[in-house]
Amino acid sequence: MTKKARPAMANGCVRRTRQTHHLCEPHALCERCVKTTHVAPPLHSARAMKGARIDPKDLPPLEPATLARIVGYLAPYWRRAGGVGACIVAAAALNLAPPWFVKRIVDVAIPRGDLALLWLCCAGMIADRHLHEMPFAFFAKQKPGEAVSHVLNDVQGIGGVVSGTLVDILQNTIVLLSTMAFVIALDWRLAILAVGFLPLFIAPARRAGRRKKVLKQRVQAGMSELTGMLTETLSVSGALLVKLCGGAEAEVRRFRITAEELKRLSLEQSLLGRWFQMVLRLFESVGPAIAFALGGSLVIRGRLPIGTVIAFVALLKRLYNPASDLAGVHVDLMTSYAYFDRVFAVLDRSASVRDDPAATTLACVAGRIEFRNVSFAYDESAGALSGIDLTIQPGMAVGIVGPSGAGKTTLASLVMRLYDPTIGTVAVDGVDLRRVSQASLRANLAVVTQDTFLFHTTVLENLRYGMASASPAEVEDAARRTEIHDTIAALPDGYDTVVGERGCRFSGGERQRLALARAIVKDPRILILDEATSSLDSASERRVQESLAPLLAGRTSLIITHRLSTIRDADLIIVLDQGRIVERGTHDQLLAQQGRYAWLWRSQARREARRETYAFPGARRARGGRAVTASDPLELDPPAAGVGEP
Repeated sequence: MTKKARPAMANGCVRRTRQTHHLCEPHALCERCVKTTHVAPPLHSARAMKGARIDPKDLPPLEPATLARIVGYLAPYWRRAGGVGACIVAAAALNLAPPWFVKRIVDVAIPRGDLALLWLCCAGMIADRHLHEMPFAFFAKQKPGEAVSHVLNDVQGIGGVVSGTLVDILQNTIVLLSTMAFVIALDWRLAILAVGFLPLFIAPARRAGRRKKVLKQRVQAGMSELTGMLTETLSVSGALLVKLCGGAEAEVRRFRITAEELKRLSLEQSLLGRWFQMVLRLFESVGPAIAFALGGSLVIRGRLPIGTVIAFVALLKRLYNPASDLAGVHVDLMTSYAYFDRVFAVLDRSASVRDDPAATTLACVAGRIEFRNVSFAYDESAGALSGIDLTIQPGMAVGIVGPSGAGKTTLASLVMRLYDPTIGTVAVDGVDLRRVSQASLRANLAVVTQDTFLFHTTVLENLRYGMASASPAEVEDAARRTEIHDTIAALPDGYDTVVGERGCRFSGGERQRLALARAIVKDPRILILDEATSSLDSASERRVQESLAPLLAGRTSLIITHRLSTIRDADLIIVLDQGRIVERGTHDQLLAQQGRYAWLWRSQARREARRETYAFPGARRARGGRAVTASDPLELDPPAAGVGEP
């Protein structure tokens, strides 16, 4: 290449400055990069994203202007914020009440034998627990100032269930059973009281769990819709379309409707969880209160030591805490079913194409392709291909033409084994593709489509994709063959320039040349070009074809195109219509047949003539001063003489 390739460290980054290059250590903040780009440098791997530690000294200070801006956004909600703050203070004060109630029971009610004070204190404990759980539910009923967004990935949710919920079940079950045994050994009468309250934790858990599962399913579906909406409208192509079509207001309205529904569902889900927890805490308070009442009366009557009552109340906390946690786990499990349902819906879809357990590896591929009585249909729709019998010898260039929807791309997809034929066999070198590993098949073919895709990485990495071992010289040679090298060399960082989302730095024609270069770098035995030069102008297309001619020599190539001039020299041309081969032969043979191919050729020749006449209105010939037309064979090089109108 004209630009010297810069060295790179594993998982590190390379930054280019005006004076020199430097290397950043893996997973570390680069002070130089920060100063150069004025942004925090990216983390360069998934591992870094998850576990990179940032030195607090490297974090930028909180600017007063930023703080003032944040306060400005919060200012309209100062009343609500003040109410929440007051409730937090009240809740902290009320947390001090239970120890005071216990003190009054032990020091006053029991020694005096005052049952009235005993019951009053127990009722106060229940009321305290109820009030302690009320503030969030109370404010949640009010109109929220902001939407609460639950952005949880399905698989991450399942991971949380496996790593957290299942462990909680085991731990709480052990604690519950051991504490229950201790309570029974302590006093059978109090044990009956303790066990009698356990069913109270089950009923609300089942009801809340069912409802929360439904809500979680709807929230996850809404998040998927919202994510898809943002991906579409905020991508480079989507944002441009929205801007040019004046659809910004409509998209904002559509987003607002979906977000409002998600807000409502999330609020309902949060309220359900808080009310459920409040009920559980209420039951947790009722147990000790009744224990003090019953145990205290037994102590007053001299039938039970006071230490037993105190120990029993302490054990109740160890008993009801795991019971409450297990009830909450039940709700979490019911909620997690929404994650499992969505993941299982994907896992349960049977793969239409999979490797046979005894699949062989394609080695030393010659490139012979056979279609043996092949028919194919997408799902239950009408057949896309029907009765295809075709043999392509190694090294042949085969053109595939036909109207839109005729089955051209479907035919190529069967060679790529993106699908298996419904009927018949597709074979390479005599081996049924269903008996061949997909990896070995695709290692021997390259595909260039009309819809070119480039990754958001450097030009070099894009061109090496599929052949990471390619040398810089091989990459540059491929770029020169497709006439894209000069464009790359003119970029700020040459082959190390990041192409942007889907290659937004380049025009449509430049992206297609990059895709062609990527195919050349792979050096395949079978090459499939599906409208690979559709975005090039006629002159560029001719030059690219001339440079590709040596590449196609000795390789089996399938060329799908609407421009018949690109396949004029093909060894074989097949014409598809409604999924069937209606004509086959060389260019000259098909013109002589005066069939559909001949009609398509003449139609395109006339269109090209009109374009050239429009582009060069002064280009006249001595033939009476008329413009060049399709009937002038020397200038337009149309089909053989004698071919007239269809």
